[in-house]
Amino acid sequence: MSINHTMDQLRSLRLHGFAEGLELQLHQHAYAELAFEQRLGMLVEAEMTSRNTAQFKRLLKVAKLKFNADPEDFSYRPDGALDRAVIADLLTCEWINRKQNLIITGKTGTGKTWTACALAVQAARKGISVLYKRIARLLEDMTLAHDDGSIAKLRSQLAKARLLILDDFGLVPLTPRGKSDLLETLDDRVGIASTIILGQMPTKEWHGFINDPALADAILDRLIHSSHKLALKGESMRKIAGNA
Repeated sequence: MSINHTMDQLRSLRLHGFAEGLELQLHQHAYAELAFEQRLGMLVEAEMTSRNTAQFKRLLKVAKLKFNADPEDFSYRPDGALDRAVIADLLTCEWINRKQNLIITGKTGTGKTWTACALAVQAARKGISVLYKRIARLLEDMTLAHDDGSIAKLRSQLAKARLLILDDFGLVPLTPRGKSDLLETLDDRVGIASTIILGQMPTKEWHGFINDPALADAILDRLIHSSHKLALKGESMRKIAGNA
């Protein structure tokens, strides 16, 4: 059997990392000095790396993050906007494995969305499915889905994401249907998956913003229970960038 035939078979089996690793070994004489077990191990590692990279790209494509934020680019400013130890703990993604939530608050420009996206990129690196949605746009989509009968499909899509980011909470008033849809979305995730919710107003004002005591109690109970809280402060990152 020729090596070309073997390469074709590897690619037909979608073992692209293995095939590329084998081609590399064939063209570099240094590999000839290694034992068969070592070379085989390297080829398996090449295939695993290839698959992980492909999975990561697929997860990011589905996530539709606002920013492709690199977790290594976190900026720990002297004003205490971010706590290094807290971020280090969140980057382990153990809170996602424990099905816990994260609430990020802070004034506009303090980096809420960027922070959430960086945590989402880290989650995707670990093979965790992610989905980013602005709340106002999501609730508009859900209203349309009610009308055309696709609401069950949309809810299923939201529920399947192991990490759901809901951005701009409190930016626009919630309609009665919007409050109900938000409650249903969060209820589908309790004890099953994690949610990051971002908002400018502090959490103590959320109950009044929802402006429906029963629904507010239900929404906040599902959201704040077992949640981490990250209150970003300091000068606007946009203003700092503009003065740099």
